[in-house]
Amino acid sequence: MDVHGTVAEGFEPVRAAFARNFDTLGERGAAVAVYRDGRRVVDLWAGVKDVDGSEPWRRETAQVVRSATKGVAAAVLLLLHQRGELDLDAPVAEHWPEFKAHGKERLLVRHVLNHRAGLPVLDRPLTPREAADPRRAAEAVAAQAPVWEPGTDHGYHALTYGWLLDELVRRVTGRGSGQWIASEIAAPLDLDLWVGLPDAQAHRVGTVGRIEGPEPSGVLRARPKRSVTDAYADPASLTRRAFAAITPFPDQNDPEFRAAALPAANGIATADGLARFYASLIGPVGGTRLFDPATVERARAEESAGPDRVLVVGTRFGLGYMLHGSASPFLAPGSFGHPGRGGSLGFADPESGIAFGYVTNGFRRTVTADPRAQALVRAVRQSLTQLAP
Repeated sequence: MDVHGTVAEGFEPVRAAFARNFDTLGERGAAVAVYRDGRRVVDLWAGVKDVDGSEPWRRETAQVVRSATKGVAAAVLLLLHQRGELDLDAPVAEHWPEFKAHGKERLLVRHVLNHRAGLPVLDRPLTPREAADPRRAAEAVAAQAPVWEPGTDHGYHALTYGWLLDELVRRVTGRGSGQWIASEIAAPLDLDLWVGLPDAQAHRVGTVGRIEGPEPSGVLRARPKRSVTDAYADPASLTRRAFAAITPFPDQNDPEFRAAALPAANGIATADGLARFYASLIGPVGGTRLFDPATVERARAEESAGPDRVLVVGTRFGLGYMLHGSASPFLAPGSFGHPGRGGSLGFADPESGIAFGYVTNGFRRTVTADPRAQALVRAVRQSLTQLAP
């Protein structure tokens, strides 16, 4: 496999790991980017743009990143708080009066971000067309009764997270989250990253699809625990119902799906766009920094931990971000970010100054710790160890 791009001196292990992903883990097309202290030190791509195609992946190729979108979307609420426009401890209904239904009047903005809202499911799932309609989606989550008392427990809001967040942004700013991201995050940083793909950029985006690869060895589990398997198999479980909040799930290669703004599930980015975004959370990039130090600490302070009522395994969340742990390993204990189901990953590690972005067109049956992304993270860790004085 011909690997294109550059790595700074000392980060050669990342290039080697990236090439091995194609040789041993079934990678079809992918890219990885790493920043250190605001400077790009890894910028690699290889393979084909379309999972079953022959057109080569280019540096500007972008892909759907599924739930890695959540980390970008979380920044909107945190930045509104940082600017004094939103109180994280205010009731959601303060901005969205219709949301009070079914005892949700005390559900806080914070609960949306830390997955403690008790709203991971919809009693009546939305169709793909309904899910793409912000008004209809907002009405559905406002009318939904919580499945646990908000604030008392946590469970991954796989799809409802996006509609909750998007309507809050609309009520506070008058703009949808996709529009806000485009003007307040992507434009100042010159990011190749969209939540709601513009027609003019559609030609850059590859088609994604399922791939199978050899089972990983070592510490990574080749197969999920029985309890996890059972939860995904049971139509009545919170797990199945959370991921079925849109039924049937949209074709991720459908132009209508990509053009919609679903901040829980359909962001599109290059690896560099994802890594550059995270770099800007922890330091200046090209003169622009998004989070001040207090917001960084707020984002990665543990808000939820332990058995996840949706994912079944133990998870850790800050405000909108997964935190380093066994279910979603990042670089180090202080890292924060978000994986995307199927493979993609973005995160930042303030202590080392590292920001990481990985995108792929080959989706595997992984929700968090994809073996390809983990191989790259281990290579970044190895590089830092070798570079240490």
